[in-house]
Amino acid sequence: MTGVAELSGTDQVVVVGAGLAGAQCALKLRQGGWRGRITLVGEEPHAPYDRPPLSKDVLLGKSDSTTLDIDYAHLGIEVRTGLRATGLTPGVLHTDGGDLPYGSLVIATGAVPRALPGAERAHLLHTLDDALALRALLRPGLRLVLVGAGWIGAEVSTAAREAGCEVTVVEAGPAPLPGALPTAIGSAMAAWYAEAGVDLRCGVGVAAVEPGAVLLADGSHLPADEVVVGIGARPATAWLAGSGIELDRSGAVVVDARLRTNLPGVLAAGDCVSYPSARAGARLAVQHWDHALQSGEAAAAAVLGTDAPPYDPVPYFWSEQFGRMVQYAGRHTEGDRPLWRGSPQDASWAVLWLRDGVPSALLTVDRPRDLTQGRKLIERGTALDPARAADPAVPLKSAVAG
Repeated sequence: MTGVAELSGTDQVVVVGAGLAGAQCALKLRQGGWRGRITLVGEEPHAPYDRPPLSKDVLLGKSDSTTLDIDYAHLGIEVRTGLRATGLTPGVLHTDGGDLPYGSLVIATGAVPRALPGAERAHLLHTLDDALALRALLRPGLRLVLVGAGWIGAEVSTAAREAGCEVTVVEAGPAPLPGALPTAIGSAMAAWYAEAGVDLRCGVGVAAVEPGAVLLADGSHLPADEVVVGIGARPATAWLAGSGIELDRSGAVVVDARLRTNLPGVLAAGDCVSYPSARAGARLAVQHWDHALQSGEAAAAAVLGTDAPPYDPVPYFWSEQFGRMVQYAGRHTEGDRPLWRGSPQDASWAVLWLRDGVPSALLTVDRPRDLTQGRKLIERGTALDPARAADPAVPLKSAVAG
């Protein structure tokens, strides 16, 4: 593909999408020695901010802002907020506020939450404004129904219960986190909802959101003063229609191991990307904080032309829910062997997945040392002794196969 030095027309790098990936890319471009113009374009009216605290500190009233600590003016980075990307032609980003020429373009428009068809009355939690609006509604006795027992559903449930709301969670799958974890593990987490006083109903779909109620697929009604939908997200790439940028079936931007798209001078990073992972033996589309941070930096390195290794980190994310810290590293598949380290009845426990004796993924519940050690073992591809690895009293670093 065409390198940065070979591009003609302008020395301006335009980063479209002012979330963590875009902001990190702009920062690392300047810190890496880029001397030309850098323009960071964001659709929201706010300066770039962090999203994970929205369902935690912001909903709990501990914070009103999660703005990233970057001095754009000092770095000579132009930030243009309230500007929505509308299209792309070679060398030009089209927005609802005019055209922006570029020499290099980094697409970092992230993902948008999936809405429930016909659920216009329901709330989504994606932006700072969403979080502040929802926080203002939470009050003792409020009947809140959450659709989806995923990460967002658990975190919002946690905050809503702390605010004194009556919370019901409806999940179409057989257990919490049906798309992310095996049913046996999700079922172990179901007890957390009950302990917190949350009414969790699995195996039940939602037919419609009605005034004052949620109509379930089985024909029954759930009284609801407010409804929050958390059923996943899709890449925010509809604006790329007709641009020639290759998208996969989900709408994610297809990139190579250097995060370059099929169009010269155009790269992509963050939640909207599908990248090749030699580690996983498949393309991955990751929608978590750590990936946004790392891919933003990797995209900057690609623009700068630095000799960086292929982008292929060990995926990692965390969730704070019901007083627990849940962390996950790696990527397991159906054929991997799960090893339980401890029991869900314990105060802390973990599940380690092995593939041909080598750890492929690790889920930990309040076991930070396991996470730290396991993440390194996954990174290195270190074979483990299964019997020792399954003993929660044995540090994972001491379970290396002899």
